[in-house]
Amino acid sequence: MMKKLFILPVALLFTITAMGQDKPSDDAEKLRRHMEDRVHYDWAFNKRFTDDNAKLSTPAAGEKRVVFMGNSITEGWSNTDPDFFKGKSYVNRGISGQTTPQMLVRFRQDVIDLKPSVVIILAGINDIAQNTGPATLEFTFGNIASMAELARANGIKVVLSSVLPAYDFPWHPGLEPAPKVMKLNAMLKEYADKNNIVYVDYFSAMADERKGLPADLAHDGVHPNLKGYKIMEPLAEKAIAEALKRKK
Repeated sequence: MMKKLFILPVALLFTITAMGQDKPSDDAEKLRRHMEDRVHYDWAFNKRFTDDNAKLSTPAAGEKRVVFMGNSITEGWSNTDPDFFKGKSYVNRGISGQTTPQMLVRFRQDVIDLKPSVVIILAGINDIAQNTGPATLEFTFGNIASMAELARANGIKVVLSSVLPAYDFPWHPGLEPAPKVMKLNAMLKEYADKNNIVYVDYFSAMADERKGLPADLAHDGVHPNLKGYKIMEPLAEKAIAEALKRKK
């Protein structure tokens, strides 16, 4: 059990490296203890954006707010390419290491209550990495579908993102994620097509011959670098524009 509980902190240490550090900081053990406490007392990290959410006013008339919901890939987007978010009504609500059940728990406060016009959901890779324990693809898909349905029930347009390619996980090697990512993406695309939801396909634009993320797009094979995000950005903006045009 304790081994499973430590997967999330270890994943976050790799995320720290991916977001610009050459090695984990001297505070790595402190971070590990902090994350262990969070597993027990704030599992979904509901407190992460409490203050930021309180500072956000209701969108102005004509404002088309977009919330980016996700994990470290979403959180790292703002750090790696802040210019993509500047001057736009984009709100980043990614939390490193998170799995879909954690996102679903905080979806109301971090998405619905912010009254966006669109939510773009990028989730599932950490479920496959077993960050919060083993999870079936059906379980992961169901959580993502539930987030989409909650959004639509509250008048929010949805963009469902493909899971990014991954050949292996540095923090949990040997899980062979590539075929699982492809199967989950097929499930998400089928659901999106059946429900008139926009689907953005990052996977096809980024996968290498192993169906992983190549080294020139992500030094650890999971978290995009600037070049990787530059591939994602026009795809995301096209998907957001398409979602805004749809009536439902």
